[in-house]
Amino acid sequence: MTVAIVTANAYYIHPIIGEVASSFGVSDAQIGIVPALNQFALAIGILLLLPLGDRYSNRALCIAFVIAQCVFMLAMAMATGFAAFTIASTALGFVTIAPYLIPAFASKRVAPERLGQVTALLTAGVIFGILVARVGAGIIAENYGWRSVYWCAFALMVAVTVLLPITLKTDSGIAARKSPQGSYFALLRSVFELARAHRDMMISALIQALNFASFTATWLALALHLTSDELGYGVDTVGYLAGISALSIFSTPRFGRWADAIGARRARSIAAIVQCIGISLMYPLGWDVWTVLVPLLLINIVGPTVDVTGRMTFLSLDPAIRTRLTTTYIVIMFIGGSIGSVVGTAIYDFGGWGATCAGLMAISLGVLILSGWAERSWNRTNAA
Repeated sequence: MTVAIVTANAYYIHPIIGEVASSFGVSDAQIGIVPALNQFALAIGILLLLPLGDRYSNRALCIAFVIAQCVFMLAMAMATGFAAFTIASTALGFVTIAPYLIPAFASKRVAPERLGQVTALLTAGVIFGILVARVGAGIIAENYGWRSVYWCAFALMVAVTVLLPITLKTDSGIAARKSPQGSYFALLRSVFELARAHRDMMISALIQALNFASFTATWLALALHLTSDELGYGVDTVGYLAGISALSIFSTPRFGRWADAIGARRARSIAAIVQCIGISLMYPLGWDVWTVLVPLLLINIVGPTVDVTGRMTFLSLDPAIRTRLTTTYIVIMFIGGSIGSVVGTAIYDFGGWGATCAGLMAISLGVLILSGWAERSWNRTNAA
């Protein structure tokens, strides 16, 4: 539940992006700056702050960053201008580190043969947070206005802040084994050194960057498309559509066990094929709220599997370096998400739904090609 709530903060804007744009008097292209800067700041925050997880207590770091999230969520709820709202959202992204500390925290406490299952369960928690954010935001905004969404989010963050010290078991034993020697800058430099040494992780990160770019571009553009004058649906409809993510909560752990059985890279290639099929159906079926369910179901079921299998390729390595490898992976992922936020809204503003779907198809093909290449390269290396 903690993972779900702290993850949700970046996704409340997805169904209500049109309402927020209208409220502040900005264009569809301009409003894309808000989620883009949030995700870019998250990437920078992860790069600068997440490596501390290999040096200090993951528990203490989670508590500190969740408190900071509370402060900036309050600032978003109270913002009266677009600039202030954007700055608060960007600062919130910078301190949203807890969802990415927790998987590394958990990976140090499970047997290698259960890594896929546990990683998938945590990913399901992330999916649940995204689900609550998008469904809840749409319904609340339709009935009480978009600003009420952020007041509710602030209340949830206060509850997490109070309960987190109780729900996170102490990691003092592991913290005691962390080496306090060396400067922070040496620790940060080691992130780049490890990235260069683990080419397979970098490939997984690039695949997930494209995957996450596709995800953010899809939902932001879809919200603008459905609430446009042409289709005329309300923001609550966008929220209800997001409810299909609930299936991923149940399917992702199963796919994690499946990936444990057949191998992460093979599972990722299959998921990429299914996702590509789903994206190809977005344009012909994207003009009605019922028919668009078909591609959205396919995309939302297999999309998280691409992420889970990508993490599996490096979370089985030495526990002492997992947090820093996770750092690089997540930074690259959110840079992809940031680009997807800008591209998705800008292309929709420029060329409408058809141009958006063409862009999504190009990204999906990139995921498919890279996944197949990574699998073949891995198989050749291990067969040699």
